Amino acid sequence: MRLSIIVVNWNVQDMLDSCLASIFAADLAPGSFEIIVVDSASDDNSVDLVREKYPAVVLLAQAENVGFTRGNNIGLAQARGDYLLLLNPDTEVSGSALGLLVGYLEGNPGVGIVGPHTLNSDGSHQSTRRRFPTLMTGVFESTWLAAVAPAGIEREYRLLETADNDIIMVDWVQGSALMLRRELYRAIGGLDEAYVMYSEELDYCRRAKSAGWQVAYHGGAIITHHGGKSSEQVVAQTLVHFHTSKLRYFRKHHGFGHYISLRCILLLQFAWQLALEAVKGALGHKRGLRAERVRQYWQVLQSGLKAK
Repeated sequence: MRLSIIVVNWNVQDMLDSCLASIFAADLAPGSFEIIVVDSASDDNSVDLVREKYPAVVLLAQAENVGFTRGNNIGLAQARGDYLLLLNPDTEVSGSALGLLVGYLEGNPGVGIVGPHTLNSDGSHQSTRRRFPTLMTGVFESTWLAAVAPAGIEREYRLLETADNDIIMVDWVQGSALMLRRELYRAIGGLDEAYVMYSEELDYCRRAKSAGWQVAYHGGAIITHHGGKSSEQVVAQTLVHFHTSKLRYFRKHHGFGHYISLRCILLLQFAWQLALEAVKGALGHKRGLRAERVRQYWQVLQSGLKAK
């Protein structure tokens, strides 16, 4: 088996259908690949879709929501391929993308992980190539301070000096589509399940590089990532998972000092956002929206953003 494609699904039946259809339409030789769908107790007929429309797919239906990271590890444990692709269900692959990624790994034995050139639903470029984050990156990334972040932080982190169609070595690539070689999986194991979702690919790429492997971005292999359709269903939990995962990364790889400093800054930001939304709601500005945001930010603050 040349390639194993692992898709972890939770309640995105229509997207999963499009994703699987794009894989079967790709330029892959029959019998050279397998698809493994790990379903996290979806209640939207995703399981029935796979069983009835895609009988060739290996379906691992779970009795509970196992989360994105654990779901991928369940799939990895069952995979037989020389190359292993972790693919989000809200993606669609172009005809040549998977073959290009496999071919690149075959031709570059020092590369353990490669990620594709990713597009948004409207065809615009989606940034997926990265350098490792600094503490300043952690402060600004996906917070209300992002709008006032110094331009150099964004440029450095997202490698904006490179072209989207380049093939380059990077520190890490986004996990919506991440291909690794089996030798790497044997060497460092699966994803760290303490990351329920988010930053697990950042951590994995860091572990790969620490073990002597390179990580590459392939600008010629195109996929479309529609983005965040599972996480949109649970906004507050998504905020908690995103920032606790970020904090876990800093604690694990940069020490307790970085972790506690960043945690305090993030909690202060959410407290400020909650107060601001409460004031706007009290003044009568979009009260329904403000009330929902206050509820979400309160749940984040209640969590304490405590990383394991």
